Amino acid sequence: MIKAYAAFERGGELKPFEYDPGLLKRDEVEIDVKHCGICHSDLSMINNEWGASQYPLVPGHEVVGTIASVGENVSDLKTGDWVGLGWHAGYCMTCSSCMSGDHNLCASRRPTIVGRHGGFAEKVRAKAPSVVKLPDSIDRESAGPLFCGGITVFNPLVQFDIKPTDRVAVIGIGGLGHLAVKFLNAWGCEVTAFTSSENKRTEALELGAHHTLNSRDSSEIDEASGKFDLIISTVNVKLNWNAYLGTLRPKGRLHFVGATLEPLDASVPLLLGGQWTISGSPVGSPGVIAQMLDFAARHKIEPTVEKYSFEQANDAIAHLRSGQVRYRIVLSH
Repeated sequence: MIKAYAAFERGGELKPFEYDPGLLKRDEVEIDVKHCGICHSDLSMINNEWGASQYPLVPGHEVVGTIASVGENVSDLKTGDWVGLGWHAGYCMTCSSCMSGDHNLCASRRPTIVGRHGGFAEKVRAKAPSVVKLPDSIDRESAGPLFCGGITVFNPLVQFDIKPTDRVAVIGIGGLGHLAVKFLNAWGCEVTAFTSSENKRTEALELGAHHTLNSRDSSEIDEASGKFDLIISTVNVKLNWNAYLGTLRPKGRLHFVGATLEPLDASVPLLLGGQWTISGSPVGSPGVIAQMLDFAARHKIEPTVEKYSFEQANDAIAHLRSGQVRYRIVLSH
């Protein structure tokens, strides 16, 4: 039996829960969970905001731990390895996306906390290809958020061949945005942070931004006209996207990693005139996750985290709901 913490109803508190995972499949590994980040997606699943939740629901998809056991067909991982598990716990491994290295775009990809139990537990299972080894030099206690928030903002740098000479802006300095600023600074880019909070303007500079702009001040946005090669939006609210498009250089890109639910109202004539691109991306493939971890280890990039024990999970979730987290939460056994 695996001991875990689960929500038993929509929006419910987490309570102790045990389940029998059955026999370990030949292509699976079982991880002893040491640390697990809390992401807003966990909260969305607890609240069934996407209509995909099944109760009891064990959240947790930013897992760091050690391999407890491996299936008989697993050869690249061994007992005792320090590993991480993110948003996906399995892929079909046969479709064109998987075969070309874009596992995160697999139509049969299996989210870690949708239809299965996640990492708010003593142990969690996943298909071996979705589990990535940690570099020896990376901080294990804070590494969990890299497997969701970190890879979400790192993936566009790889996908769109972002150059060290590029000027890049980040909208929103929170759980995603603070990592985007850290990565972009280490990548060599000139980094600008858009934020509506005066306190976060100072924090953004400390995180590695070279400039800040007030996202609620239209005059500051207008003054940045034609400045950026890339804008990464990490927020989940509707903004004046045409104003942000106006800050792009010719052939620039407005890229979404934050899941705003409002339809975009971008002006097509503006897009045509600047030959601009609007795009979005999910988390990255295991290969890009490994690349991100190596980059983070080399440049000593760590998520800024607040720490709780697993027994304090409900307190941690309440803190997340408050919107006062700086900038991610990690639970530890």
